[in-house]
Amino acid sequence: MKESLWTKNFILIIMSNLLLFLALEMLLPTLPLYVADKGGTDFQVGLIIGLFTFAAVLARPFVGVLSNKLGNKLLLIVGVVVCLIGTASYYAAVTITMMLMLRVVHGLGFGISTTLYGTVASDIIPASRRGEGLGFFGTGNAIAISLGPFLGIWLMEQYGYSHLFITGAVILLLAVICTSFVKESRAERERARVSADDKKLPFLERFIEYKALLPSSLGLLIGFAFGGIIGFITLFGQETGVKNISYFFLMLAIAEFLIRFISGKIYDTRGRFWVLIPAAALCLISCVLLFYTKSTAMLLLVGFLYGAGFGAIFPALQAWVIDRVEPERRGVATATYYNAFDIGIGSGAMLLGFVATWTNYATMYLFSGALYVIFFIVYLVYENRSKRISAGKNRIETDVREM
Repeated sequence: MKESLWTKNFILIIMSNLLLFLALEMLLPTLPLYVADKGGTDFQVGLIIGLFTFAAVLARPFVGVLSNKLGNKLLLIVGVVVCLIGTASYYAAVTITMMLMLRVVHGLGFGISTTLYGTVASDIIPASRRGEGLGFFGTGNAIAISLGPFLGIWLMEQYGYSHLFITGAVILLLAVICTSFVKESRAERERARVSADDKKLPFLERFIEYKALLPSSLGLLIGFAFGGIIGFITLFGQETGVKNISYFFLMLAIAEFLIRFISGKIYDTRGRFWVLIPAAALCLISCVLLFYTKSTAMLLLVGFLYGAGFGAIFPALQAWVIDRVEPERRGVATATYYNAFDIGIGSGAMLLGFVATWTNYATMYLFSGALYVIFFIVYLVYENRSKRISAGKNRIETDVREM
């Protein structure tokens, strides 16, 4: 008999994780407008996005030490509460400097929370159904990332910034409540064993999986472009006069949902090449089309194409990361991949914001497209090199058999 997966704890942790990301993604396209309304420059808009990401990345290496002292559940609640405080405080920020400080605080809470959600979920999911369980757990992120911006823009346009921030705080309060009802599993002995093993590793290997660096570097590139596309799309709409920007995120959500029904099967049956190359091509085409976008219809088409490309490429890279490492290193490898993607988002928001300052948002999206050209070059060089190495090994094996 299969061990039960859909327990109360599992449902609560999925809901709590979904709520955390929903509150975050509501702010991703709306905070740039809020900062701009307060007199912030394009570069400062980029800093608002980038500092959050870098704070989250910096917080993650220290979560393990703190969780050993406080426990996973308590530290997770602390992280979500910090996110709640940061979200509720944005409306009270009277200067750009205060906004930047709040983003750092919010980012630290987010880094703590996202790290521990995965840890707690892994403890809850039966070992015999871990792959299935983590797959369902990850759908909460995908739903929030797709629908959160749509909800955030709708709240901002209909009710203003105050209702936006209050709604975000209420959502995070619900996340705290869900987490508080999760019964933490007792895995102290296992955590102690893992901690002891980590002490035997070189310092950097406790936090970075070197075998995951290639696909993670590609994840950094798509994160770089993603940060610019999503972070500045509302300001792009103002610049070009395109209306109904919120529907861009709706089309993004629909395409990202639909593509997962086929991209995963293609990855398993045909290999990563037949997912990564077409998906990157869709993203590149989307960036070029954004340069020419002057109507809502064109914007919706771009949203659908980019959603299909991104929805296929992100999980394919993550699956490649897992394929390259030993089972006991999957956690570190996944953290390496997500940190690379987050660093890409933060860097893209800041540097592409700087590009927009000197040109315009349409031209900035051409720079985003250039990142996918680099993606093609890096990946195809790797594949070509891998084929040469494989062919060389096959020739050696043939020569040995013929001797």
